[in-house]
Amino acid sequence: MKARIRGAQQSVENAEKKTARQAEAEAAVAAKIAAMPEPWRGLGERLHSIILRSAPTLQPRVWYGMPAYELEGKTVCFFRADKRWMTFGFTQDANLTREEGAPHQLIGSAWYFTDLDDATEARVAALVRRAVAGGGARH
Repeated sequence: MKARIRGAQQSVENAEKKTARQAEAEAAVAAKIAAMPEPWRGLGERLHSIILRSAPTLQPRVWYGMPAYELEGKTVCFFRADKRWMTFGFTQDANLTREEGAPHQLIGSAWYFTDLDDATEARVAALVRRAVAGGGARH
């Protein structure tokens, strides 16, 4: 009986630690975005929202100094503010596939933009959903 209680207590403690780590990671990403100069800060805030709305299973984290999002401990996508544009990209752990019907063998993994209009926002959302399709990061 005591072993079962200890096991339950350990599970609760582990869950609390995980929640605290996630909150710290979310705060670190928010700080990275807040440190971006305008107009990138506003774009970063919107991009952060689009990514989490499109794939709620992704967890924010800072990766190589950039806002990034992971699934099952593997970084799937990231963004950064460059001098002339915002860069949004996927890592090798994303579920990347060649566009259906494409006459080439290229697989898109990074995009640059200077604004998030409706079409760009929709495209980013679709890319994120496709990158996490299948429920897990590539191993």
